[in-house]
Amino acid sequence: MRSKTADDLEDAGSDEVIALHPAESGMQLGRALLHALHNAGISVLYQDREMKTVWARNMRAPWASDSSDGNGILPMAQADRISAAKRDVVATGNPERLEISVPVENGVRWFQIWVDADRSETGDVQGVVTTMVETTEQKRREQTLTTLLREVSHRSKNLLAIIQSIATQTGRYSDGIGDFLTRFRGRLQSLASSQDLVTSSNWRGAALHELVTSQVGRYGANISHSLRFRGANPYLNPNAALHIGLAMHELAVNSVSFGALSRPDGYVEVTANLNTAATGEVALSLTWAETIGNNGGRSEKRFGSVALERVVPASLSGTASLDIADGHLEYRLVVPHNNFESQ
Repeated sequence: MRSKTADDLEDAGSDEVIALHPAESGMQLGRALLHALHNAGISVLYQDREMKTVWARNMRAPWASDSSDGNGILPMAQADRISAAKRDVVATGNPERLEISVPVENGVRWFQIWVDADRSETGDVQGVVTTMVETTEQKRREQTLTTLLREVSHRSKNLLAIIQSIATQTGRYSDGIGDFLTRFRGRLQSLASSQDLVTSSNWRGAALHELVTSQVGRYGANISHSLRFRGANPYLNPNAALHIGLAMHELAVNSVSFGALSRPDGYVEVTANLNTAATGEVALSLTWAETIGNNGGRSEKRFGSVALERVVPASLSGTASLDIADGHLEYRLVVPHNNFESQ
């Protein structure tokens, strides 16, 4: 009779018992299992009812030691938990499962431990089999994922609050549903553009130059001509990126309608300076300057000016001013250093 091949074993049902070839028994099988334990990072310990070690395989730190209880060099509290679980298994025959943490020099190592009863042919518990598997990397991934999910939840709530504020203020200063939808969609698109920059940086934020370029570029046909950016290029945190992006959007929309960007040869100047106060605190001073048309200085308050003078600076704990006079518009925003990193 031929020996069964790998294909035969794969085709066989899970309930079929395959007789081992003589070459697959004994010491060869034992060596193969030892290789499997080593490669999988699994430690196995067998003890009798009195917790005397009968045999152990692949016992690495912290399990490897001369201790008779098989608990290695674990902290006392963890060793007591494992010993108590083994005694329970001997007494009841029911398996136990534990998760333990072991402090090390560079952090914490985590392990999953299974304790199973070894029964005799009569069903009596004659020993316990303890299996230890390190799960440190899995635990770190879980903790990282949990942290990221909390961060996403926090930022999502902040983003929804900004959207709610934009919707409320846009509705307050709109002349009807059509006007509201046009303005609200533009502001949402502006927010989405800034959010894309924040997301692509793994939530770190956005560089000021890139942020200003992305917002003005949505309205200027030739961004290299329509925008003249000078000065520093700090890296804004996510909150600052979203609100400064909104300010740039409002200024760009106004410029396309009434200012420099409404003319083929027009351009806007954006200047960023990092100024150090007497207290040693560094602040970002951001200035938008352009020439405007005759109706660029509309007197009525609309959401654009409210956002520029109140909403944006308040959200950044900064100050702002909007001056429109003599055919010139200048917006100056000053924000403290906790909103950005100096590159």
